[in-house]
Amino acid sequence: MRIRTKVLAFAAGVALAASLHAAAQGSDRDEYVVQQSRGAPTVSLGGTVVPYKEVTLAAQLPGRVKSLAGIEGDTFKEGTLLVQIDDNELLAKRNAALAQLANAESQWRNAGVQYNREIFSPQSKQNPGGMGMPNLFDQMFTRPAESFFGQRSQGAERSADLYSSGARIEQARNAIVQAQSEIRAVDAKIRDARSVAPFDGVIMKKFVEVGDTVQPGQPLLAYADVEYLQIVVEVPARLRPGIQDGMMLQAELDVGGQVVPVRVAQIFPMADAQRHTVRVKFDLPQGVSAPGMYAKVLVPDFTAPAREAPVIPTTAIRYNGSLPAVYVIGKSGEPELRMVRVGENLSGGFTTVLSGLSAGERILRNPPASISAGWASSEPRPKR
Repeated sequence: MRIRTKVLAFAAGVALAASLHAAAQGSDRDEYVVQQSRGAPTVSLGGTVVPYKEVTLAAQLPGRVKSLAGIEGDTFKEGTLLVQIDDNELLAKRNAALAQLANAESQWRNAGVQYNREIFSPQSKQNPGGMGMPNLFDQMFTRPAESFFGQRSQGAERSADLYSSGARIEQARNAIVQAQSEIRAVDAKIRDARSVAPFDGVIMKKFVEVGDTVQPGQPLLAYADVEYLQIVVEVPARLRPGIQDGMMLQAELDVGGQVVPVRVAQIFPMADAQRHTVRVKFDLPQGVSAPGMYAKVLVPDFTAPAREAPVIPTTAIRYNGSLPAVYVIGKSGEPELRMVRVGENLSGGFTTVLSGLSAGERILRNPPASISAGWASSEPRPKR
């Protein structure tokens, strides 16, 4: 009985060791079962990488370019002076307007003094005709007689004098307002002679140099924010229903063939009347491209019939020159190299296979560089 127990224990130990060895071999070889995917096909649309914000600074008044802040590629903070147009003539006009303002204020003060004088010492009661008895006779008899017979009205004269003094005050006040308005107009032109950076950005292109004479509306600088970039794509109208705000898609950059995720940032509300396309902007990750570069965006085409294709990890693909291949686990359990035709790259590090693999087959997820295997074919070889 004891011998039988020992034999059974030995057999169990051998079986356990064998299973651990098999598990260890399986762990050394990371396998992946080919999955079948079903989805809408995609269309590759070309676009251009553009800055998130871009402005063209233009001249607002005629003059000579006095200074430029830098050259193409220089970076500046918001509020930095970029272009200065000569403003000596404007400064002279401002000084003249300040002199007019000082004269108007002086006239306004003088008109106020004259108005107070008319109140406390009316001009109509002053007697220019002599002194002594003649003056007293005029005040006691002549002026009352003139008022009695209707030849003169002292009240009307006093009202007219007060109104005239008040009118001079109003005229002086209006002259002050006019001079202040001229100063503000000149200040606005002086501000227009200075072009400052509207945001943190880079000079993309210069259109003038120091000493050039410019006219209103003439471009001076192209200025842009290149920290954040976008791809502008003209999407055919039939593909527009498959794009929504905030949707994540994939884009392939022209330089290096790098595939990066992009997000739908803006869909223009109106289609082009001639080309029947809708402009769409996609946000790019930072630091992956530069303005003016070419890029392709994979846009889903829901108008086409859905297709089924095997999906494998991108790390499983090995290239023999320019031909892609994968290591397939054969019937003997050994890896065999098989040529495949790859499709588009998917999110999460996967790639579709157009031909060469079927769903359910096992492949090496990340074959090591030291692996060696024979060639395998997805189709039976013809008999000789």
